[in-house]
Amino acid sequence: MATVEGAGSTGRAGHPWFGGHRLAPAAPVETIRQLLRHELRDTGWPYQRVLPAAPMAIPRASYAEVFRASAALLDLLRRTALETAPTTEGRLAAYRLPASEDQLFVRDPFIEERYADCVVRPDLVIGPDGPRFLEFNVSGALGGVLETRSRLEVWRRLHADGAGRTPFSSPDPFAVRAEMFRSLCAELATAPRVAIVGSARVDGVTSRYFEIEADYHNSHGLTARFFEPEELPGAWDCAPHLRYPVGLRNFTIPDWLDAGLDTTPVQHALDNGCLLVGTQTSTFLHSKLTLGLLSEGRPWMTAADRGLVDRYLPWTRVLSDRRTDREGRQVELLPFVVANRDLLVLKAGLGESGRQVVIGREVDQSAWEAAVAAAVADGTSVVQDFVAPQTCRVALIVDGADEAHEAEVAPVLGPLLFGGRPAGLFCRFYGDGSAGIVSVRAGSSSSDNVMVAV
Repeated sequence: MATVEGAGSTGRAGHPWFGGHRLAPAAPVETIRQLLRHELRDTGWPYQRVLPAAPMAIPRASYAEVFRASAALLDLLRRTALETAPTTEGRLAAYRLPASEDQLFVRDPFIEERYADCVVRPDLVIGPDGPRFLEFNVSGALGGVLETRSRLEVWRRLHADGAGRTPFSSPDPFAVRAEMFRSLCAELATAPRVAIVGSARVDGVTSRYFEIEADYHNSHGLTARFFEPEELPGAWDCAPHLRYPVGLRNFTIPDWLDAGLDTTPVQHALDNGCLLVGTQTSTFLHSKLTLGLLSEGRPWMTAADRGLVDRYLPWTRVLSDRRTDREGRQVELLPFVVANRDLLVLKAGLGESGRQVVIGREVDQSAWEAAVAAAVADGTSVVQDFVAPQTCRVALIVDGADEAHEAEVAPVLGPLLFGGRPAGLFCRFYGDGSAGIVSVRAGSSSSDNVMVAV
């Protein structure tokens, strides 16, 4: 079993929230490198020049805080999204969503709303005062699930003692997702048969990316199958005991449209009793406009709600020509935004993977003003306080190196919640220590790992 280093040994530089515990590499560098790459082989996961040498360990209190705050904020986010209008049609209009998003809704409004937030991954950084949630990704197509599970498989194999005990703890994302499906099937009084719906023709992934999870479920008491869209009639157009009544909607409408895939088979499956989570209503929770509404405050919020939001959300506002509160005073929002680009980030309501995000301090004034003007004209963007991400010290492996080296990195944390349950803590960072928009598909200098509790 690898030992845990404390502050009394090499210690850990960076923000105290990350704690002073370190897990040492538990095998030669080449062994770690091969195991990490083997676990994600043939899935379409991009090549990474920089790999972690050990899991990133944080105190149990910090780990628990992330999930406690995530669940509490998600409850407020859900209420905020659903109250924008009493019907789906009203919400589509309020959010000014494109016509392409007006599809794939379940016929029963209760079911549609009830299962919108089954699969969630907020993105947060550790700011000077602790965790700050930058956005909530609410979608069955979240990145980080397979990746977190694969990293954990390697770390448990390397760090376990003869009795299988590890010096850290973390939920298994697949195990939590399987439990979510069991609970869902029990609640709906249906057979435990699960459809994993996605496509190997999108974003460079392969069928193995989906089949790994289906295989896990099949070996843990569920019947599961991966379906490409044209195969979906096989989920419902068959004998009742062979149907797949629930499933994971592991795709987004924009990605499928970009790939030229038809969503009609999904609508037919939904219309014929196959419930895929998260439902289309998740789009309203996912929109950054909801985060802006919540940050500004809703009439029903209690003092405790307001305190939670102030503690964990950076100041975020739906961008429009109006007055709003800023640090206890009223300001004209547009003039304030134009004059304070160094303090702010501009985000499109439904931008993903760092797309349609402008960090004010990284562009000049003319580019900032042009981006703000375009966002105001579109009416579906927010501005948010820039949060300076704090760093922690980690051990990394670079291509060609025979030993791990230590570096300061500024991680973006992605806690996974399935059916409201903690399911692992994904994180990503740049190996050179730079911050900003971190996407694992942005290039070989980005890396990912899993954070564990010690």
